[in-house]
Amino acid sequence: MMTSVLPRRLRSHAALVLLVALLASLCSVIGAPAAPAATPGAAAAATTIAVNGAGTGRTFDGIGAISGGGGNSRLLIDYPPAQRQQILDYLFEPGYGADLQILKVEIGGDTNSTDGAEPSIEHTAGNVQCGTGYEFWLMQQAKALNPNIKLYGLAWGAPGWIGGGDFWSTDTINYLVSWLGCAKADGLTIDYLGGWNERGYNIAWYEQLRSTLNADGYSGVQIVGADSDWSVANDIDADPAFANAVQVIGSHYPCQGDGGPALSCSTTSQATSSGKPLWASENGSQDMDTGAPALIRSIVRGYTDARMTAYLNWPLIAAITPNLPYPTDGMMTAGQPWSGNYSVGESAWATAQVTQFTEPGWQFLDSGSGYLGGAEGNGAYVSLKSTNGSDYSTVIETTTATAAQTVNVNVSGGLSNGTVHVWSTDVNAPSPATALIHSQDITPANGSYSLTVQPGYIYTLTTTTGQGKGTAVSPAPATLGLPYNDSYDQDATGSEPQYLQTMQGAYQVEPCLGGRSGQCVQQLAPTTPIEWQSDSDAYGLIGDTTWSNYTVSSDVYLNQAGTAELFGRANKQDRPQSDQAAYLFRVSDSGAWSIDRSDAVGSITTLASGTVSALGTGRWHTIALNMWGTALTASIDGTTVGSASDGTYQTGQAGLGVVGYQTDQFDNLAVNPLPGGYGTYGTGPATSGLAGLCLDNANGSISNGNKVDIGTCDNSTGQRWTPSNGIMKTNSDMCLDVVGSGSTANGSLVDVWFCNGGPNQIWIPQANGELLNPQSGRCLDDPALSTTPGTQLDIWDCNDGANQRWALPPIVGPVTTGVDALCLDDANDVTTDGNKVDIYGCNDTNAQRWQQVGSALMNNGKCLDVTGSGATANGTPVELYTCNNGANQVWTPQADGELLNPQSGRCLDDPGFSTTPGTQLQIYDCNDGANQQWALPAA
Repeated sequence: MMTSVLPRRLRSHAALVLLVALLASLCSVIGAPAAPAATPGAAAAATTIAVNGAGTGRTFDGIGAISGGGGNSRLLIDYPPAQRQQILDYLFEPGYGADLQILKVEIGGDTNSTDGAEPSIEHTAGNVQCGTGYEFWLMQQAKALNPNIKLYGLAWGAPGWIGGGDFWSTDTINYLVSWLGCAKADGLTIDYLGGWNERGYNIAWYEQLRSTLNADGYSGVQIVGADSDWSVANDIDADPAFANAVQVIGSHYPCQGDGGPALSCSTTSQATSSGKPLWASENGSQDMDTGAPALIRSIVRGYTDARMTAYLNWPLIAAITPNLPYPTDGMMTAGQPWSGNYSVGESAWATAQVTQFTEPGWQFLDSGSGYLGGAEGNGAYVSLKSTNGSDYSTVIETTTATAAQTVNVNVSGGLSNGTVHVWSTDVNAPSPATALIHSQDITPANGSYSLTVQPGYIYTLTTTTGQGKGTAVSPAPATLGLPYNDSYDQDATGSEPQYLQTMQGAYQVEPCLGGRSGQCVQQLAPTTPIEWQSDSDAYGLIGDTTWSNYTVSSDVYLNQAGTAELFGRANKQDRPQSDQAAYLFRVSDSGAWSIDRSDAVGSITTLASGTVSALGTGRWHTIALNMWGTALTASIDGTTVGSASDGTYQTGQAGLGVVGYQTDQFDNLAVNPLPGGYGTYGTGPATSGLAGLCLDNANGSISNGNKVDIGTCDNSTGQRWTPSNGIMKTNSDMCLDVVGSGSTANGSLVDVWFCNGGPNQIWIPQANGELLNPQSGRCLDDPALSTTPGTQLDIWDCNDGANQRWALPPIVGPVTTGVDALCLDDANDVTTDGNKVDIYGCNDTNAQRWQQVGSALMNNGKCLDVTGSGATANGTPVELYTCNNGANQVWTPQADGELLNPQSGRCLDDPGFSTTPGTQLQIYDCNDGANQQWALPAA
């Protein structure tokens, strides 16, 4: 008989007639889910689980996750609509994926709280903007998919104007009420509200918050205290007024710490005796796949050990780029809105093993909860009954077991004796093929049945139906192509710019200042926020971490005295956010400028600096940072102001910022590619776009001032050039040089001069083949398209003419490994797609002549490729394949010699340090081993 009292889709099954039950029970006692054979080991004694519907137990409050702490959901809203909906379905749709029952979000405070800063609704006192950020949007999406989901808000920080910097102030309470008002305006009812994340508590403040909420029409909002540890229970126990103010006791990481193994969980006697719900109000901090065992242990053992009735995983999703902390933590990852690529983690399916079979309001059954065989090492189980008093679900985890075990279940107390559906997930071997599988059905005999459980699994035994597993498939990953431009004119006021991840402060789209029409990006946090982690400048990052040689430019409006900055090749960021590895170009209203290098331990090194005429405030200027190889050049309003040479960072994102908290604006962000880079060019002729002509050091002379002309290509000494990191070197350490160290005029001649690194010797290859001298802003030019050998070259306005196009010599050669001087090899010199790439003794044959082209490694016209366009697992083999710009063909050289495939986060690897010729290579976790160190061909 179908019931109709459950709020969503859980349905009971009526008991079958006794004869059918007896016949079916003959199968059930030996039936087991499809699973690999048990690991050899001593089997535990059979465990009897007494699922007694008349028994006692606490009320289940739900399983959820946290969007916040901070910025970890940032890129989700920028996903293409189809993929964005698929991701939301996997998180919130009932009977589809994680099926979350609680969504906890950060109340933005313009301050970084791990992976970015979420915007405040009130950057300055009294100016409330409800449309900022993405958390209200996310809550609306969750509610649309699951109207019964509970919503929970918590602040990690707050704008600097609040309480003169004191979080525990009346200002903060009023600010939280304003936030609740914004939620209400969006049709959202907030169920729970916290204080200050992991920063203790103030008793009088919590009591004032409760009375204010009651007075302002929010008496239904329950307060969680204190989102830190269990110590708050001591004061709740001792202070009746405080106890009345707090409805839920929430502790963080009560199961053996932040990212801990969760083999056991703990609470205090004061918390247990308080009579209040006890929550793991933040837990997790683990990889979406490898963290699944600890996640399910925290849920099951959280109740068994500590009677916790809710579990909230941090974070919900890692919708961030991979250079930020914790890039794979959460239920899913979604770091490429430009490609639509995402991954569903094993943690989502571990969560589904509970959420798809329960509802908040169900009752835990203490008699049906405990440890298998009475020992932690065998696994644990919990049982819950539905609000209809008939249905039940028992969740069993065997994540610490080493052998198969028998479980005998006895059902009583009015619970259903109908068919039991068994669902399972193999968390020891994460795979869609073994996650959330309906593995068998069992019909109890006289309320009893048995099954065998394998080690490393989650099992759910349930009388409910309506469960399911999503089928949406992610697109393949891909790099964000260049050029990239954004004028912001199509963006809504108050929104965050597409793809821009704010690290500190508040970057929003606002009407342009200074008489400019349209929309611009403005930093709106005017003072240092009340911070959750250490301070830094207010800045944001954008783009692909594999970008290498490019120019980043932006118009900037200095709204106040101070300094604005551009970021280039921003890669690894540690905690706090000031520990950001990047190149910086900084300009101030005084005219002072600098090219700096910041690192992941928080230090900044000035590489070049100087002063130009004061830029002033209230005016627009264009600034640009150009990175090609080790050559860094910077310009203001089209004029090169300085250059430096540094090879610390080879790849990374672009970004913009201010030094401090000025409310400056930015417009027309542009990231334009520059060809080539590390290992791309060799020694040879540089041919002109005019047929048969080459760049020529006249007569091969090594005299300072010798003219550079065009000559008929003859491969002579004077025509052999080595482009490297911004210079064009020819014989005997002579460099292509603009005559006169400060010459910038059209028609200025070029010669060779002893290499000195001056700005008149810097030449940046452009995508169309031009050679740009950044000091002058002009290109190497064959005057009037001359075809007369001996015509001296000059610089001229770049015009994309054939007389300004120069084809540089590619570098081709062996890639050697750190193991026994072996070489990267196209097996048997075969060019068929899918041919294996192996190691082989170095022999200088075509099979070992590799060329780095952009982010690809090419041999015989094909690219080094990770087999399977979306494959990321350890041990995935590599092969040769037609070049297609796929993310599985991107290889980023690391400082230690590793070749990183950013899609997988793993490195090119010689399995087991093999020295056997013909061993196929693979990708594997980067470990700095000799078998992962590759020397690219050198010029």
